Amino acid sequence: MPTRQSAAPTPAADLRSAILDTAEALLESDGLAALSMREVARRAGVTHQAPYHHFADRETILAELVARGFGELAARLARANERAPKLSGRDLRIACAEAYVGFALDRPGVFRIMFRPEVCDPARFPAAQAAGERAHGELARMVALLHGPQAGPAYASGYWAQVHGLATLLVDGPLGAALPGARERRAHLREVVALMADGALSAAPPP
Repeated sequence: MPTRQSAAPTPAADLRSAILDTAEALLESDGLAALSMREVARRAGVTHQAPYHHFADRETILAELVARGFGELAARLARANERAPKLSGRDLRIACAEAYVGFALDRPGVFRIMFRPEVCDPARFPAAQAAGERAHGELARMVALLHGPQAGPAYASGYWAQVHGLATLLVDGPLGAALPGARERRAHLREVVALMADGALSAAPPP
């Protein structure tokens, strides 16, 4: 009678990725307070010690999620910037704004931790810092495309403040409470970024 063969062990790279995917799903569903090494292991279906073979502690997992998040944000902004030759300045503003806020709506759990140094200190995690710099580099690239290379960093800060503020209001603020559905949030996003791109929010009121 043939003996039963045991299942092949999960490759290390796959286990590492599975732990990260599980941690992100936990972050999205239950929030930061629920994320612990033990709970990640339980939900991933591995031993309590398995995460420690790839991550020193909880903060290391969070740092990897932050790096992933900034990497995806940079990629979304890059795709918008690459369309610049076919877009008007107005449409490029809209594309980049929708890329930024759309990321926050798609990945709210990760978005919430990406700008919190007490959760992930960039000085301790160079990969997270480098990914954040790539995302900011795409913002600076958009500014250069719109205003030329002479535009200073204040331009980038101005655009960033607008889209980050809108993203935060939709994810965790009163806009999110007033617009709980994904479709409604997307529609509001499109309406607001169009006003931003048209300069309507800074226009003088009619006499």
